[in-house]
Amino acid sequence: MKRAAFGFAGQRIAPGGRATCEIPLAGLYTHTPVFMPAQVVHGRSDGPVVFVCAAVHGDEIKGAEIIRRLLRMPLLKRLKGTLIAVPIVNVFGFHNRSRYLPDRRDLNRSFPGSESGSLAARLAHVFMNEVVARADIGIDLHTAAVHRENLPQIRADLNDPILVRLADAFAAPVSLHSASPDGSLRGAAAAVGVPVMVYEAGEALRFDEASIRVGLHGVVNVLRRLGMVPPVKARPAKPAAVLRSSTWVRADQSGIVRTLVKIGSAVEKGDTLALIADPFGEKEDSVVAPASGVIIGRVTLPLVYEGEALFHIGKTRRAESVGEQFEAIQADIENPAPELIEEPPIV
Repeated sequence: MKRAAFGFAGQRIAPGGRATCEIPLAGLYTHTPVFMPAQVVHGRSDGPVVFVCAAVHGDEIKGAEIIRRLLRMPLLKRLKGTLIAVPIVNVFGFHNRSRYLPDRRDLNRSFPGSESGSLAARLAHVFMNEVVARADIGIDLHTAAVHRENLPQIRADLNDPILVRLADAFAAPVSLHSASPDGSLRGAAAAVGVPVMVYEAGEALRFDEASIRVGLHGVVNVLRRLGMVPPVKARPAKPAAVLRSSTWVRADQSGIVRTLVKIGSAVEKGDTLALIADPFGEKEDSVVAPASGVIIGRVTLPLVYEGEALFHIGKTRRAESVGEQFEAIQADIENPAPELIEEPPIV
């Protein structure tokens, strides 16, 4: 029996077709309409409905590039199931190069939203009803906040057997078990039975090829694990280090910080991670690792206040292998997989 068309944002996408759709949002006060752009790829054969989204925080632009590359891949012509790709969720923040909406609210603390609430709540409500409600599984693409960078990583409820399996398939250097923050997209989606994993990598308002490449490969790996795109014969990726806990290292004084460890570095408890000094060098403080593990996030702006988060350490006994895996990923950029050769690496 022929598969039914897929209804989305007022359109009907036939099996084997794709369509770019516009989801209406609140307009600007200049009488200018605003839409959330989405593209639906509806396979000829039955399969799961998966959404991939980016820019829930408007300055986290890397995911939009991952989705652009994903949608150009020829393997989607053989897709089973349905892919909903939303490269820019927070259209208002993206336009303003800002993490937040114009009302200064954080969209990822506003889910599930409401039809009559704030601008953020209304946008969250639209996304839940137009995208999440039509999906079986979701992948939410993020970066670190401005002036911070994250090691490519998956964040998910690793007590969920579905997400454990898909996080393993994604094959990021690390998978971090974490509860969903209040008001987050993944928390609201889980509450309605849609498992969502978050991919975190790199820095806001910046592109870096390694983070983009890991994210693109990861999304395709998940689609393969779900049976939505054809399998390939390839050397198995190293399994991600599963982190069950992590800790933040904060500045004990304000000053100018000189970091001594890179993202992905293995550290031992007691290692010096950075030095903070006043502009005259009269008062200097060492920043010391409180636990052994791997650096999964760090500050990139050298100007810090007392109490500011400087490093995020994921606790693992496999810290050395995590760093080696990330270095191997960076080295592979010059030798992309055949399906990615048409994309020149960003430098």
